[in-house]
Amino acid sequence: MLILLPPSEGKTAPRSGRPLNLDTLTLGELNPGRERVLDALVELCASDDRERARTVLGLSAGQDGEIDLNARLRTAAAQPAAKVYTGVLYDALDTGSLTGAARTRLRRSALVFSGLWGVVRVDDRIPAYRCAIGVGLPGVGGLTPYWRGLLEPVITDAADSGPILDLRSGAYAAMWRPTGRTAERTVAVRVLHEQVVNGVTSRSVVSHFNKATKGRLVRDLLLVGAAPRTPAKLVEALRDLKYTVEEQPAAAGKPRQLDIVVSEL
Repeated sequence: MLILLPPSEGKTAPRSGRPLNLDTLTLGELNPGRERVLDALVELCASDDRERARTVLGLSAGQDGEIDLNARLRTAAAQPAAKVYTGVLYDALDTGSLTGAARTRLRRSALVFSGLWGVVRVDDRIPAYRCAIGVGLPGVGGLTPYWRGLLEPVITDAADSGPILDLRSGAYAAMWRPTGRTAERTVAVRVLHEQVVNGVTSRSVVSHFNKATKGRLVRDLLLVGAAPRTPAKLVEALRDLKYTVEEQPAAAGKPRQLDIVVSEL
């Protein structure tokens, strides 16, 4: 099973550790593409034109520390991505408390999509950075179309033949969209918060519930050692874990859509 994750906007800058070494990142065929984005981001943020950097990255004057962070990317301390990415999903996943076997499964199965790196595994050592997928960098252009062209053959090959659990947000899902038989092996998850107000039941997508549930879902699958070989077996595994799962009608050549319904965190 391949698990596709978004990054987190919130990141913890490592206080120690060797600097970034692109050669150690997974899927090394992406390194020329990573190098180009990294060069453009560092050059933008190391220049004296702070206003331009703010505009490109969508930052305010009070966030100049993020610009400084990017300017030092080549020399800053790096740590495993699972430690750098913070936020609701990664707090719920809580990689530090996973069993050794569960951590091994996570390292092997998860890919984190990123505007700067394309994709990384959770044990790839990276520095903290600020570069959302919606950014258009000078000399590179929009990062979504940039990475889409590079990732299509790489991720399709990495997907192998098992099910794909797609937990990415919409912006990062646009970096790579499975097609054909690969799409038919893909299970895209949406989390719906169900609540009853004055006797009326309603459902909505709430960011906090969405992210926390996805992190907990991955954690639960890892801890029980789930190894489904088909999308149907993945749905069965989620139901065995007591998740309320509603399947949407599947179309040929399209990912299967699952709704996970939650009423509380």
